Amino acid sequence: MIAAVRGEVLLRRPDHVVVEASGVGYRLTVSAETLRSVPGAGQEVFLHAELIARDDSLALYGFSSEEERDLFRELISVSGVGPKVAIAALSGGPPRELLRAIAAGDAKRFQAVPGIGKRTAERILVELREKVAGALEQAPVIAAGEDAGPRALARDGLVNLGYAPMEAEDLLEGLEEADPEVLITSALRRAGTRSGG
Repeated sequence: MIAAVRGEVLLRRPDHVVVEASGVGYRLTVSAETLRSVPGAGQEVFLHAELIARDDSLALYGFSSEEERDLFRELISVSGVGPKVAIAALSGGPPRELLRAIAAGDAKRFQAVPGIGKRTAERILVELREKVAGALEQAPVIAAGEDAGPRALARDGLVNLGYAPMEAEDLLEGLEEADPEVLITSALRRAGTRSGG
């Protein structure tokens, strides 16, 4: 199992890169998001990797962060989402943005991806929403002290999802709830409404 590749960039194309490591050139399919962090030919790069074995092929996928690789794994676990479609979805923005779209139930965000129709977009949200929520539930507790109130816990949870502190405060404005998880869900729903999702 190839988990990561470090080496010299030989080739940089819109959908893949070739990295030479110990005399072997590895072709890694990458998202537009990862490609931004890959330097030009002749420079060193480090990419997390995922090897997908099919009956007739072996394909290697490269990621600039573990977060993106983990999200790729989650996406391809959904029926109807293959590696190519998952890479297309990841090309639309940072992994945090996609996680927020899943948590907020933003189906339109996924329907905009080539190869994802309405039914598949809904399946992604249904199957992955709980996993994202699971991360949400743990994050605020770790980030804040035990004596922090529900609002502080919710704010920290939103910050962990990639929102700026001021943005998190704004989303929580006027929400009254004793449970931080409910506050986070309400704030994400509000964010989704504002973005037109």
